[in-house]
Amino acid sequence: MEKFGKSQSIKRVEDVRFLTGHGRYVDDISPDGALHAFAFRSPVAHGEITELDVSEAAAAEGVHLVITCADMEAAGVNVAIPGAAVKNRDGSTAAAPLRPMLAKGRVRFVGEPVAMVIADTYEQARDAAELIMFDVDELPAKMDLVRGGEALHVEAKDNCAFDWGMGDEAATEAAFAAAARTVSLDVGDNRIIVNSIEPRGCYAEWDGSRLHVAYNGQGVWVHKNNLIKAFGLDEDAVRVTNPDTGGAFGMKGMAYHEYFVISHATRVLGKPVRWMSERTEAMLTDNGGRDLTSLAELAFDENNKITAYRVSSKCNLGAYNSQFGQFIQTQLFSRVLTGVYDVQTTWLQVEGYYTNTVQVDAYRGAGRPEAIYVLERIMDRAARELGVDPLELRRINFIKPAQFPYAAATGETYDVGDFNKVLTRGALEADTAGFAARKAADAKRGLLRGTGISYYIESILGDPSEGAKVNFLEDGTVEILVGTQSGGQGHETVYAKFLSDQTGIPADKIIVIQGDSDRIATGGGTGGSRSVTVQNNAMLATVGKMKEVFTAFLADEMGVPASEISFDDERFRAEGSNLTPTMLEVADMARAQGRDDLLTHHERATLEARSFPNGVHFCEVVIDPETGIVTTDRYTVVDDFGNLINPLLAEGQVHGGVVQGIGQAVQERVVYDEDGQLLTASFMDYAMPRAQDVPFISFTSEPVPSTANIMGMKGCGEAGTVGALAAVSNAVQDALWEHGVRQADMPFTPHKVWELLQGEAIAAE
Repeated sequence: MEKFGKSQSIKRVEDVRFLTGHGRYVDDISPDGALHAFAFRSPVAHGEITELDVSEAAAAEGVHLVITCADMEAAGVNVAIPGAAVKNRDGSTAAAPLRPMLAKGRVRFVGEPVAMVIADTYEQARDAAELIMFDVDELPAKMDLVRGGEALHVEAKDNCAFDWGMGDEAATEAAFAAAARTVSLDVGDNRIIVNSIEPRGCYAEWDGSRLHVAYNGQGVWVHKNNLIKAFGLDEDAVRVTNPDTGGAFGMKGMAYHEYFVISHATRVLGKPVRWMSERTEAMLTDNGGRDLTSLAELAFDENNKITAYRVSSKCNLGAYNSQFGQFIQTQLFSRVLTGVYDVQTTWLQVEGYYTNTVQVDAYRGAGRPEAIYVLERIMDRAARELGVDPLELRRINFIKPAQFPYAAATGETYDVGDFNKVLTRGALEADTAGFAARKAADAKRGLLRGTGISYYIESILGDPSEGAKVNFLEDGTVEILVGTQSGGQGHETVYAKFLSDQTGIPADKIIVIQGDSDRIATGGGTGGSRSVTVQNNAMLATVGKMKEVFTAFLADEMGVPASEISFDDERFRAEGSNLTPTMLEVADMARAQGRDDLLTHHERATLEARSFPNGVHFCEVVIDPETGIVTTDRYTVVDDFGNLINPLLAEGQVHGGVVQGIGQAVQERVVYDEDGQLLTASFMDYAMPRAQDVPFISFTSEPVPSTANIMGMKGCGEAGTVGALAAVSNAVQDALWEHGVRQADMPFTPHKVWELLQGEAIAAE
């Protein structure tokens, strides 16, 4: 990869700032004299509000304002938080109930904000909140994923938010009827809490005519538009900024109550107002991930070729439609329903249900693990029931290289791939040939060893368009303004290095600017593994324009026609001229001649098609049958990310994603009781993966460059998690299979695994 990025591993330049305490996070930079906010939240999951008296709290020491939904409506605020809705199978629009910025008339989950107290100090605001008189006529909590129960919203009969389907149901039914063999598996996908290292937070300030909101999100433009609609402001009257963001994982891309309420408070008071979530508060209110169950079915012919795939899924939306919730919960399956396998007949039905819990957006580190998890779990089950080697079953059904571009049954067109090459490399790197010896050695020690595989594919989602602006500054540095937002992925390093490679400008002279709606007119933010591929595509367009206008300018300076001037990624050259200026030198020449128009360059570009990163994960686990403890012992990843800009950062992304997957598979699980109370609301009760829980993770790149973009890239941000869930789960199932355990679902906690083994032992007696 000589031209586009040169595939060199370099250390992240932003880490120096972060590790020396010089990061600029939202909690570090709120304006001097800012007031503090505390959210008064519902202590019950469901009920009609019969009393809400904030007068005593409003009169408490240090309190400037107490806000309720009625106050915001009286001020003319549109209190509806944006929500998504899909079409039902019958063509009707799914339920779209109001999601108010503060509870209105009824509360629907524990932690729902009811009022916001603004005071001189956080302690004063918190103490004043205890003076709020709040009473509720409690209603039964809805916690299961079945029709019926006390209605959360009049718009949703039986609490069914939507019933959505895609594919050819009749053809799929016919294929199953004609199949030589069918395999089915119920697959549970446990709810998880995102737990970004930096909880959500924001501050807002109002100068009498203009609103500025800073929050730690994944892009500024969606939220800017939300604020414009909520407060009826002109576009020029709203500025949104993202400072450094300590982890996002999709969760921080959403609209949340607090950002609107804090914005309203600063407009009422004329003073800056800040709010930061505490950890338990975050666990109660941040959008969560997963929480669905699926019945997956595969139909095979006599040669073990898949003839049809059918999935029926039920998912939890929480109490309200979130900004992208229903879209994500349905489209995540449509993107990769057939995955890397040559399947032409598919049917997917997804039912979404409202429950008295916080919103679920199928997020943490990926938007598609659910689909791959279901598919690769049933592929593992099929290999067992058909008596076929799991690698061979996948090879039989892979889309072959000669079949690309491949039109999948989901409507996607996969541009390129060589899945068998990646799988074969993975088996080599994982030393699958040595597994039997490792298993036998463990058996002598009374331990159970299992192996699991997962082959994944995903796609770049989000806006395919992006812009890039380059400014040449007087001090010899260069700004690159981008429309994405880093949440810890290393964008500052990637973008500076990429621009340097295309222009010859030293990377240490390039400053990456992100997350400011005043300086960057529009952008797609970060999510769906879009950032590097889409942003660098825009950067190439801007660099192309720079070369064009600089060449025209240099024609007079070098005394040759513009057509004879070339640029070799470092200098402009032409036969017959002694001048060989760099980009920086051309900018200085232009500035000296008053050509300020040559010092700023901005272009937008659109990817015509998505790319499809894919890869294989091999996992080996060791189980102690006496304690049920599952140890992830070996982990191997071989990925096809296409061309890489910085392999070191790609490997880091994969490592982080795999750890997230191991966490969900082995430890993490959100637990609510029957009344909708969150029982796992602290790290005393919710287990996150630690260093000792993670093995050495082997990462190998086996690129098949994409044809969907000039760089040949495929994106990698979510790949680790997408493959990890099924790889770990299949390994645990493999270890337990010979002991009679036929159904093992995440999370594989010691108690659950021990009970599975004990249950089968008792049944055998």
